[in-house]
Amino acid sequence: MFAIEVNELIKQYGTFSALKGVSFSINKGECFGLLGPNGAGKTTLIRILTTLLKSTSGKATMMGIEVGKDNTGVRKLIGVVPQAMTSDLDLTGLENMDIYARFYNMPKKDRKARIDDLLERVGLRDRRNDLVATYSGGMRRRLEIAKGLVHKPAILILDEPTIGLDPQSRHVVWDLLTNLRKEDTLTILLTTHYMEEAEFLCERIAIIDHGEIVAIDTLEGLKKVIPTKDIVEIVIKGTAGERLIEDIKSLPMVRSIIFADGKLRISVENGAQAIPLLLDKIETSGGKATSILLKQQTLEDVFIHFTGRPIREEEARKVNFLIGAGLPQKMGR
Repeated sequence: MFAIEVNELIKQYGTFSALKGVSFSINKGECFGLLGPNGAGKTTLIRILTTLLKSTSGKATMMGIEVGKDNTGVRKLIGVVPQAMTSDLDLTGLENMDIYARFYNMPKKDRKARIDDLLERVGLRDRRNDLVATYSGGMRRRLEIAKGLVHKPAILILDEPTIGLDPQSRHVVWDLLTNLRKEDTLTILLTTHYMEEAEFLCERIAIIDHGEIVAIDTLEGLKKVIPTKDIVEIVIKGTAGERLIEDIKSLPMVRSIIFADGKLRISVENGAQAIPLLLDKIETSGGKATSILLKQQTLEDVFIHFTGRPIREEEARKVNFLIGAGLPQKMGR
């Protein structure tokens, strides 16, 4: 039995299809990544799996329990860390954890032991009696993860868990998730648009684009699908015209070329040999290269291969730290 199994999930909003027959399965104890830009369908899929949204058609099961038929059973099995920070800023870390544990009817003795253990593991035990309003963004995110684990779920679902965090805080969260998996048998479903995050954490990765799974495999398996090994990135002064792109495509060692954000990304057979020829083509076509980089394939190159465009790291959503969950907002009343 798979921890998560999704078969032909479709979600329609009128004539718009947010999900177009999505299918995949996740093994028990696996960290599975769902990679795609905003609007690809990641959050819609997560909302269906967490019982917050009904699919138009298709089927999903969590540890054998069908979503939509036994939502109470599903909710007992899963821990969820959403994009938004949900902890009450006007309560302490300990109080937030205790309230969340009560939602699952955990006995007082069990609550205390579990909360103390989790706060220790996420590095917040010394700050447990401080208001969450005094926490940094990284600390709040760690508290969110601890909340999601308080009832000992079999499956942890994280929707963009590090969005809005600085790189240092992001790596702290990654290390935390890695250590948690070592200590517990935990299945993780992670959605992200950060390439490095997916590479660091996930054993298998599915790429979703426009509501469809376009590829799914291990990172190495995905890389093997790409026919070339070297990527040459060249920053061009001005705009790369169609003539320049066609001239570069005519070179025998070039397999594909994309121009985006002022940068030519060229897949070639042998980067070291190709660079002089590429620069010559650029110059004879009237262009000028301002910088050049030769690199091996990354997950971003895999994404470009399957979708035809680079993924963009969207601006992080801004969180208003001045408004806590416990402060009623009177706008519109």
